[in-house]
Amino acid sequence: MANGKKIGILTAGGDCPGLNAVIRGVVKSANTHGYEVLGFLKGYEGLVDPVSFIPLTHKNTTGILGQGGTILGSTNKGRFAATIGVNDRVELDPELVAGVKTTVEHLDVEGLICVGGDGSLAVAQQFHEQGIPVVGVPKTIDNDLSSTAFTFGFFSAVFCATDALDRLHTTAASHERVMVLEVMGRHAGWIALYAGVAGGGDVILIPEIPWSFENVCEAIIRREQRGKKFTLVVVAEGAELPEGGIVTQGECDAKRQARLGGIGNCVCKEIERRLGKETRTVVLGHLQRGGAPTTFDRVLATQYGAHAVRLIVERKFGHMVTYQPPNMLDVSIIDAIKLSTVDTACSAIQAARALGISFGDDQREPPFRYVATTSEQKTEPNGQKTKNKSKTSKAARL
Repeated sequence: MANGKKIGILTAGGDCPGLNAVIRGVVKSANTHGYEVLGFLKGYEGLVDPVSFIPLTHKNTTGILGQGGTILGSTNKGRFAATIGVNDRVELDPELVAGVKTTVEHLDVEGLICVGGDGSLAVAQQFHEQGIPVVGVPKTIDNDLSSTAFTFGFFSAVFCATDALDRLHTTAASHERVMVLEVMGRHAGWIALYAGVAGGGDVILIPEIPWSFENVCEAIIRREQRGKKFTLVVVAEGAELPEGGIVTQGECDAKRQARLGGIGNCVCKEIERRLGKETRTVVLGHLQRGGAPTTFDRVLATQYGAHAVRLIVERKFGHMVTYQPPNMLDVSIIDAIKLSTVDTACSAIQAARALGISFGDDQREPPFRYVATTSEQKTEPNGQKTKNKSKTSKAARL
């Protein structure tokens, strides 16, 4: 561009639908502001030793709006791991951060857009603390970042899980089976909750609500007593077992996030053991990360990209773009990377309970009570009694 201004962008952590839409949004918006765009490869690894990037232009970003994955590549392991477990910060090697700062200064990058989830944005926060000009874009199918209503990729993952439930519904009904669907989400139950409601799930098990096998089996028995000979169970990978603890794959590495998975099979075996009912498990796994983004995620991701450029123009470094419907705002990265879990009193939980969906806990009563209204009388100054209009009915939460 005329004055040689540059913006950098990288996609870090696990891939998800919508990453390419963000990249395209950044490139198109940056060009209108007179910036060149450098795309760093393989997440943060492309920033240092060896530095690897490509110029991003209209030409090499044409047609990527609806394409899954990321044309820049990504990684959720390596030298730039800044969180372990839940909200546990790990300090990066100071020499590594210094190398990144040197790269940014040498390439005259005025602002670096870091697209990632909680772990990736924890890295961006450490960059910011060392004077590197960064802005964040929230990316995760788990929807577990605070300060933003939705992260892009979430609804695409929910669409995948819902489609799976639609398919499982027909085979479960045909064979009168219990089908257990395990979905991603790590320590938050957003995917399980939304997909379970959208896909007609009968039991939803999430990390935020303690549950028991007794209650799960009782929900299945109640369905059978009503003539429903099949049941769909949706379980989040991070749901704790009734006796405590989460199910992981392989040994936990102290330097990496635990690989969650296997809870679905545990639930399946226990249901079959207790009820003697044929039960099957389906684990969606990385199917939820792949494929094209939904239209909602395309729009959301494009807005994130354009507004990330706006933050650089406004020199709001150390901030993350946040979606607060209907507006795109911003918040400091340090405040944004806190874990956001499902509020057990939220409207989606209330609606699910009102539909008769079990969360494997002891709550049986409807989540609402309705206050009946009566016509009231009041005395006018002339002593005559007149009827007031009836008060509007309202639903009060228990």
